[in-house]
Amino acid sequence: MNIAGFCSLLGKKVLVVDCDPQANATAGLGISPESARKNMYDVFMSRVDGFPQIPITDIICSTQSGIDLAPASLDLVGAEPYLYGIAARAEVLKDALWTVKQRYDLILIDTPPSMGQFVINGLVAADHVIVTLDSGSFALNGVGPLLTIFGDIKEDLGKDLRVDMAIISRWGEGGDMESPAPEEEGKKDLVTWLRSLLTPRHEPSEDEKRAEEERAKEHERLVGMLSEIEKKFSDVHTVPYSPEVYEAQKRGIPLSHFAPGCSAGSAYKTIADEVLRWT
Repeated sequence: MNIAGFCSLLGKKVLVVDCDPQANATAGLGISPESARKNMYDVFMSRVDGFPQIPITDIICSTQSGIDLAPASLDLVGAEPYLYGIAARAEVLKDALWTVKQRYDLILIDTPPSMGQFVINGLVAADHVIVTLDSGSFALNGVGPLLTIFGDIKEDLGKDLRVDMAIISRWGEGGDMESPAPEEEGKKDLVTWLRSLLTPRHEPSEDEKRAEEERAKEHERLVGMLSEIEKKFSDVHTVPYSPEVYEAQKRGIPLSHFAPGCSAGSAYKTIADEVLRWT
């Protein structure tokens, strides 16, 4: 959603395809998932005998940020079981997008966090793959199953997949990962030293000591996590925690259109610039 926003600001024609039943991208672009409009459920079900043929052109809508959207709804949960019973089930999305791919400079597909037919359809349809993780303790757990699916797709369909980029969101939440510049560190040390001469020495309380220990542990965990991710993926970006992200989502617009200059916005702008070099 946020990558799409910055690409749109640069004058690119962008389509976001929401294949996640949670429909966060749909809501985040200002479209209610509970609306009666047709959505990706209808597109997937078009391949099932007895259901109406709904091309993706019938569900694409414009959003207030200028990004086109193929919306999702919770109904998508009900579509997945049907996909297991049809031929070429991994290529439903690829076939649907074939009719519109020439209209857009960039098509971004949002898939669910859990493995299944929508993830596989997204991978098969995509020219490039971005893995998104958060900075939580279990973020790496899904990487192994994802890479297993890559192998299955290569074996079954002959498509060789690789991850072009990994993004870690909410980076630094609960632990400060930003290191000051050397000159700023020197100023800080000088100010701290001068202040110590003029003020009584503060002895930290037990609670303060425990809090500092927790911060140190969190910092160490994040450094270790980044190291592990960089071993698996060649191009890794971190997006710092920023409250503006959630404010933008509540307003139904990308961060690019709400607070592009915030720390997370700057990170997404860098990511969007790199993604556009793929096109």
